[in-house]
Amino acid sequence: MNGHRLTLRQRLPLRLDLRGVLPGALAALDLAAAERLPVAHGREWLPLAECFTLESFEVEQPTLHFIGDLARVDHLGWGLDGGEILVDGPVGDHLGSTMRAGTIRVRGSAGDLAGVEMAGGELHIEGDAGHFVASTLPGSMDGMRGGLICIHGRAGDRLGDRMRRGSVIVGGDVGDFAASRLVAGSVLLGGRAGAHPGYGQRRGSVVWLQPDAAPEPPATFVPGLGNTAVFWQLFARDLAGIGERHLAGQPLADLLTALPARRPQRWRGDLAVDGHGEWLLPR
Repeated sequence: MNGHRLTLRQRLPLRLDLRGVLPGALAALDLAAAERLPVAHGREWLPLAECFTLESFEVEQPTLHFIGDLARVDHLGWGLDGGEILVDGPVGDHLGSTMRAGTIRVRGSAGDLAGVEMAGGELHIEGDAGHFVASTLPGSMDGMRGGLICIHGRAGDRLGDRMRRGSVIVGGDVGDFAASRLVAGSVLLGGRAGAHPGYGQRRGSVVWLQPDAAPEPPATFVPGLGNTAVFWQLFARDLAGIGERHLAGQPLADLLTALPARRPQRWRGDLAVDGHGEWLLPR
């Protein structure tokens, strides 16, 4: 059986670490072996079956379907390299961190550090996300390195900090220091941002999907005077394609598919760090 449904037995007193519980790993085990898989709960190890009720089902690709309030469950999808993870409910910190391929869909909100150092695949969060989405692990210089993150609700502080590649789309408001120290990649914002967006931005693109929500560019950004017509059409059509493929029927899809018909105002910076990044404000 390629699919496993895991229903949380009860809200756990301590945080649960699900590193190693991946679709491919469980697909290689029979149900009894999967139930004995050890997971970290505080300072002790528990068999997976003590935390979840497991059921197997037939599906084309390896799949894990989690059901319940997983707000105290961390590292779900850590290092995911294929398959699909579905979550019905909220989830804790480090969702999809270091994932390289596959898909994670959460019908709820996520904690801090979602998509940290993600290198590929897709991460979809239908609710809100916490701080440091698509950023770095402690001591690391590079944040998100590829893939796609879609957050339909809000996101916290330091979204995309040190992000190096990939795309992050947020439908709602974001906290302070969004796209701070951005190295490359695209950050698309559908709502308002907190203080100091684009702080230390070196390269990459920040697109404000709602021009009225865009803040006044800081003094370290200057108007971009080059002709962006050809670049914008290529970029906007690519973003519209993301909306059609991954967000069909969602409000975010309408914002993305409307981009090719609009014309952007462009700002360059952050000149305080000799940056060559850009803000794009479609009108």
